[in-house]
Amino acid sequence: METIQDDKRLEQETVRKVTWRLLPFLMLCYLFAFIDRGNIGMAALQMNQDIGLSPKMFGFASSLFFIAYFIFEVPSNLALQKFGARKWLARIMVTWGLISACTAFVQGPTSLYFVRFILGAAEAGFFPGVVLYLTYWVPSAYRARIVALFMVAIPAASFVASPVSALLLQMDGIGGLRGWHWLFLLEGLPTVLLGVVCLFFLTDRPDQARWLNDAQRQWLVTTMDKEAASRTAKRHIPLWKLFSQPHVWGMALVCACASAAGSVLNVWQPQLLKSFGLTVMQTGLVNSIPYLVASVLMVWWGRHSDRTGERRWHTAIPLILIGGGLALASLANTLAPVVLLLTMVLIGAYSFKGPFWAMASTWLATGSAAAGLAGINAVSNLIGGGLMVNAYGWIKDATGSYAMALLPLVGLSVVSVVILLVLSRKSRVAATGALKEAVR
Repeated sequence: METIQDDKRLEQETVRKVTWRLLPFLMLCYLFAFIDRGNIGMAALQMNQDIGLSPKMFGFASSLFFIAYFIFEVPSNLALQKFGARKWLARIMVTWGLISACTAFVQGPTSLYFVRFILGAAEAGFFPGVVLYLTYWVPSAYRARIVALFMVAIPAASFVASPVSALLLQMDGIGGLRGWHWLFLLEGLPTVLLGVVCLFFLTDRPDQARWLNDAQRQWLVTTMDKEAASRTAKRHIPLWKLFSQPHVWGMALVCACASAAGSVLNVWQPQLLKSFGLTVMQTGLVNSIPYLVASVLMVWWGRHSDRTGERRWHTAIPLILIGGGLALASLANTLAPVVLLLTMVLIGAYSFKGPFWAMASTWLATGSAAAGLAGINAVSNLIGGGLMVNAYGWIKDATGSYAMALLPLVGLSVVSVVILLVLSRKSRVAATGALKEAVR
């Protein structure tokens, strides 16, 4: 009995030390990733008029980030496996920080298109790379809450960046620069410094972790090797066959709903809110409210998923929140209910992530995980960011209505819920069959 208690204590101490060592730094990095990809939404309040962007052109410029992200996501994640997380994540951060800062120097639509495309190429692989990296360090029983904690950086980025970006826009005229110039410069350059810190702070694998004592390091190496072996025991899918598998595309479509909701609102929500007659500063403050609520609830939801061991409905319910919130928001015409409903949508978009990625990482064999996670994320970003951000701009341009532009997302949420329930049921049936076979 005492040995069991000692083992449990060692497990808890090790996971706690790993969490406190890695997670705050990775969250800070991801915070700046989302600030640098999403600050175009606040910059648009000045920039669009300065460089002559229509809603359709702005939507296209914003979507180019996700198109490049799609193209380079899988190669980037495979490069992380080859070169190690420490070096590759540092490379990603230094290049995206520099490119984000260079957005301050765009002169018109064409130069903005170019910068947004190469920003997506530079950042590609960061998120699935970190999720893959966490599978080296975090046992599966803790993964949903850890992924949810890591991903709280997404709504936290908008919560922090919205009022900060609004303040930076007030620097208009200082040094002969417009406020949006200062916004891109002062929010991009800190990422470069974080990238340099990556080289000295991160550790590639548990067996290299000198900041764990011998017992903790041995427990973690043994535990993670066992989990990797159990995933390898699943039928390995070669890379060239991976994307011919229906369940991989299904997971990508499911993820696309949450990706679309987060990406569309990240880019367009400031303009939507400002259309109710708010000032730039008021827009920044009101825009931050839904993200604050979503930040808190996504962590609670991930912890609840881990405690109960349930993934299916913890992933499906957020998708239902997204669809319901968007449908009702398209009918609302005053500020307070719109903010409330957008909050509901963002709670769904971000609470979805912890349970989904914990579930997805267990559905893939170890050798296919890097390409599989990257591919799911890349396709979901292409559909959610590349297509839906563009569609929002097209519909807004054609109808003049922000509300009408939300309707395609409602349809996507319905499709995503159906696919998720079918996939998770098939996975559960397959797991039950495998268990019966093992018992025999």
